[in-house]
Amino acid sequence: MMPESTFALTHEESTGLRGLATRLSETRPALVDELNWLAACRSASCRLPTRLRERLRTFRHDPGPDGVLLLRNLPGADDVPPTPVESDSVERAATLSASVISAVSMELGELIAFRNEKSGALVQNVVPVPGQEAQQSNAGSTVLALHTENAFHPRRPDYVTLLCVRSDHESTAGLRTASVRRAVEGLDDRTREVLRQPRFLTDPPPSFGQPEGAAKPHPILTGDPDDPDVRVDFHATRPVDDEAERAARLLERCLDTVAESVRLVAGDLAVLDNRVALHGRTAFVPRYDGGDRWLHRTFIHLNHRRSRVLRAPLGHVLD
Repeated sequence: MMPESTFALTHEESTGLRGLATRLSETRPALVDELNWLAACRSASCRLPTRLRERLRTFRHDPGPDGVLLLRNLPGADDVPPTPVESDSVERAATLSASVISAVSMELGELIAFRNEKSGALVQNVVPVPGQEAQQSNAGSTVLALHTENAFHPRRPDYVTLLCVRSDHESTAGLRTASVRRAVEGLDDRTREVLRQPRFLTDPPPSFGQPEGAAKPHPILTGDPDDPDVRVDFHATRPVDDEAERAARLLERCLDTVAESVRLVAGDLAVLDNRVALHGRTAFVPRYDGGDRWLHRTFIHLNHRRSRVLRAPLGHVLD
């Protein structure tokens, strides 16, 4: 991780954040997905430690060359329960850790979720699940390909946050990130041109219930040619022709060249700008003994109004 992309809370700041999160966890109805609790969390996010709020605001203005911000020394629960093992695990209760990630997320934008993904929960658990080790998903433990989160969706998250509740036994699991801002420098003009054309298809996961063939062609790169946004999942995105295939493979190689990996420990929170930074995971070996790797995850929109047609009034879950 680049030094300028890391921000460590002081002991005093971490203690202050713990107090704020504790009060949130005790705020009725103490359920993350309830509107009244979310309103309290939105208000509490304004009272995060000053330096933390300033760093988040700076990142929101410009995510830097890597598109990643690593926050360290965030408070964790004193008595962490066993790591969940069930599929589609979520965090409905406003635990201390769930309150921390929610408050930090709310300082960046609005929490959102997708109804067909983990039942629309706003704080989701990323944990290994027995029998799903080889899956290209948050439930797997094999190498996870670099991807834009929900690349198939027109209202995909602007930011993704990952809070480490517990690291894996051997501390071998690494969060891989790669910035298109760095990778684009390795692309020739023709490759950039092809990647900016609607010659790629990204299929949604089966849980979204879309019929086969429903995916529409889209470009991988959009916006400023020299500072583009990126939309690709190297597991789920399919080029429609040979030239597009070559362009996608070259982009993947360039991203692999600039990719970095960080081993998250309890109290680390990674903020990923989903428009410029792709992410994935290195492999690890779960034991399913209650002590496996456990992350909380949230999705964030900067412009909540843009998704209004897909949400209930004042809601946060997209249909």
